[in-house]
Amino acid sequence: MKRKLIAAIGIAGMMVSIAACGDSDSGSGGSKGADAKELTVWLTVDAQNNWPELVKAADAAVKKQHPGIKINHEYYGWPDKNAKLDAVLATDKAPDVVEMGNTEMLSYMVKGAFAPVDPKKFDHSDAWLDGLEESVTYDGKTYGVPYYAGGRVANWRKDIAASAGVKSVPETYEQLTAALDKIQKKQGDKFNAWYQPTRDWYAAMSFVYDAGGSIAKEEGGTWKGNLSSPESVKGLKSFKSVVDKYMHGDKTKDESDRYIVYGQGKSAMIFGAAWEGATAEDPKNDKTGKLKGNLENFVMPGPSGKNIPVFLGGSDLAVPVKSKAQGVAAEWINALTGAKGQKGLMAKGNLPNNKMDLAKLQSDPKTAVPATAAESNWFVPMAPGWGQVEKAQVLQTMLQNIGTGKKSVEAAAKEADAAIDKVINTK
Repeated sequence: MKRKLIAAIGIAGMMVSIAACGDSDSGSGGSKGADAKELTVWLTVDAQNNWPELVKAADAAVKKQHPGIKINHEYYGWPDKNAKLDAVLATDKAPDVVEMGNTEMLSYMVKGAFAPVDPKKFDHSDAWLDGLEESVTYDGKTYGVPYYAGGRVANWRKDIAASAGVKSVPETYEQLTAALDKIQKKQGDKFNAWYQPTRDWYAAMSFVYDAGGSIAKEEGGTWKGNLSSPESVKGLKSFKSVVDKYMHGDKTKDESDRYIVYGQGKSAMIFGAAWEGATAEDPKNDKTGKLKGNLENFVMPGPSGKNIPVFLGGSDLAVPVKSKAQGVAAEWINALTGAKGQKGLMAKGNLPNNKMDLAKLQSDPKTAVPATAAESNWFVPMAPGWGQVEKAQVLQTMLQNIGTGKKSVEAAAKEADAAIDKVINTK
């Protein structure tokens, strides 16, 4: 699930009043708002449309502990949620619980918008998925609770693979490239054996992390770009090899319409969010009439010999520092994200927020692929200026220069590191 990181400047205006609040006595670690009579919860329309009964169950659990409490809900689409949140955080009418995309958390934590929480007060916090735990952690403190996760998998067309003599999904990277070579030869040079958009930094960085590299590293409290390290360059070269050999479309595109291209029958394989294959085979998007029941997910193997680390998307729940009901807010969050809530979220097709529940999904053939893929994951650098790095599209520019051959991998990576270094430590 892709969430655009907001620019730090977008919340600067409302931080003057927030700063005056200082550190709060968080409801999950203290007593502030433990006896509140009203609670306001902001969630995205995903909850409203797909699991309203889980929200009602969380409400009921809190009302049982706090008879007479009034719980208000507001629902927002992802594109407009943050603008509304920024505006209200500058007032004294902040919500008590707010859902955030996990990549959206950082800029708010840096600016002090959310109250710290005590992870020990939340179910399975000692087993939260690494990528989600990173997303709620800043400067040694926890500022949110992982809600659910979304992983990435490989997906290919069984009919095209079979026509090239490939009968089963690959388990190693060597098997994968051998199968794609056969598919490419069978389908011709204009076909995308693997449709891999060049600017898709989520996929590209999976190769970087698989090779032992990273986007940036922290040393002595200072972050520096690490894309020009030998390990990162090795991963970028592996990614470039994929784009050169199997991607014959426009090499200036990102991944936003990948499922549409896949549905048009122009490729045999994609590597993306777990929902993309199912969306491509939807009759609205399947222009071939052949995709329904003909697509197969599999865990993406990496050149390292292990499963490739995937970007772990998802949502977190946070308590604004200006909430007057922090104690009850923490209770409500645990009611939704705790053991019972996770069971319900998994039943709706989500990945859980913790490793114990993830292991259960791995043992079920219906959910084994996305659950296994999510076990090895990476997340963006939790640096104060990361929002500015993403806003400037440093990674996308680097990847386009590499994919189009405008610059060598080494030159593009060095340039990207220089751009990262200029802003990554800026609050």
